[in-house]
Amino acid sequence: MESIEGVATYPMISLLIFFVFFVLLFWWVLTAKKEYIKEVSELPLENDNQPKEPIL
Repeated sequence: MESIEGVATYPMISLLIFFVFFVLLFWWVLTAKKEYIKEVSELPLENDNQPKEPIL
């Protein structure tokens, strides 16, 4: 790996992408509306009594 020119920049770019992604995700979670969070969290528990179409 030491023979590759500029190999040290790849871990830094990966860390930057990782950090930016999780900062944006954290920001979205903090600014999301509470009604939306509640609605989405209850989706798996809804009982709509309608038969589901099979996934092909």
